[in-house]
Amino acid sequence: MSRHVIKLTHPSRKIKGTVQLTGSKSESNRALIIQSLSKGQVDIQNLSEAADTVTLNRVLQIAVNPQPGDNTIDIGPAGTAMRFLTAYLNLVKGSFTLTGTERMQQRPIGILVDAMKEIGADIHYEKKAGYPPLKIIGGMFQGKDRVRIKGNISSQYISALLLIAPALKKGLTLEIEGELTSRPYVSMTLDMLKSVGIEHQWTENAIKIAPQAFLKSTIYVEPDWSAASYWYAIVALAGADAAIVLPGLRKDSLQGDIAIIDIMEHFGVQSSFQTDGLHLIKKPVTTDKTLFDFKECPDLAQTVVVVAAALRRDVSFTGLETLKIKETDRIAALQAEIAKFGAALIEDNGTYHLKTEAVYCPQDLTFDTYEDHRMAMAFAPLALVFDQIKIAEPQVVEKSYPDFWKHLQAQAFIIE
Repeated sequence: MSRHVIKLTHPSRKIKGTVQLTGSKSESNRALIIQSLSKGQVDIQNLSEAADTVTLNRVLQIAVNPQPGDNTIDIGPAGTAMRFLTAYLNLVKGSFTLTGTERMQQRPIGILVDAMKEIGADIHYEKKAGYPPLKIIGGMFQGKDRVRIKGNISSQYISALLLIAPALKKGLTLEIEGELTSRPYVSMTLDMLKSVGIEHQWTENAIKIAPQAFLKSTIYVEPDWSAASYWYAIVALAGADAAIVLPGLRKDSLQGDIAIIDIMEHFGVQSSFQTDGLHLIKKPVTTDKTLFDFKECPDLAQTVVVVAAALRRDVSFTGLETLKIKETDRIAALQAEIAKFGAALIEDNGTYHLKTEAVYCPQDLTFDTYEDHRMAMAFAPLALVFDQIKIAEPQVVEKSYPDFWKHLQAQAFIIE
């Protein structure tokens, strides 16, 4: 079977202009659940155009008005939708089969299912225990109002529970065991709930949300900092006078991926907030930082690893634990793809060391994407480093940044 492959080149390496990013997928997906739970009290502006958000918006319309009998909800490859709906559908009177792609059926959901069962949900596995598809009988009668959940798993499990908490008759207290991974995403959920009138108490390792009504309000979705990260990579790998403006991004962002500002300072990209947006300019690298922690921003890891490999920077990374259960095993995917131009990512007791002494310029360089949007977008900027590269299955970017290739063409990338 033939694959869809595109060839990318950028002869001039000149990057300059303005790029209008779509709304944040993370904020949009939370906003849609909040809007649905609010029963018309909450409006949304600047909703993301990402395929994941479009999917969640569509299936919520089914969930709001379920048909008699079983309602099959297929979320495709949308991981956030799977987690959020695993919690949300229990509040809707109806019978649902929640499923997704073959890869989605390989991604664990057991920790969240166990937590929901503990508070009274009626959920069963249709195939393999611990994995989708799920059979959910909604309209749950709440039992416990307190549940324990590990902090070092996907923050989306925790956010899914927090989002439904104010709509539960008894509210909910979450006790988080151990260190909390991806804390900014949990804070984002709580801040968005607060913006629509939902208060919480966070004391030590426990987050408590009482049953509350949503205020009539509007959520404005900020542009996506994850999408912005690819423009940081492009500026870092472009010619000496590279400069990009990204309108709408805020200095006080709720998104944890704003960490890209500080990280990319060490790879030669300077950021400044001005009246027309966030300005990125290329500058000489003046730091020698060699250890980067992605515990609170794991979605940035692929971008930074690829940039570091292209710049031949031997650096190390921690906080990559959750990458193995994403759209693909992102660590294995990174190791395989950077090896195609001689770089290596070596694990040593939870720390990953990047080795670049063998980096070279192959004549034919095709990167596989593993059904993972972030693989495609992390590797595309390498067209600024190598004479040409190829990206397999480029359509995967639709999951979070559908205009990505169009935006690259506007910056003189040649796509064939």
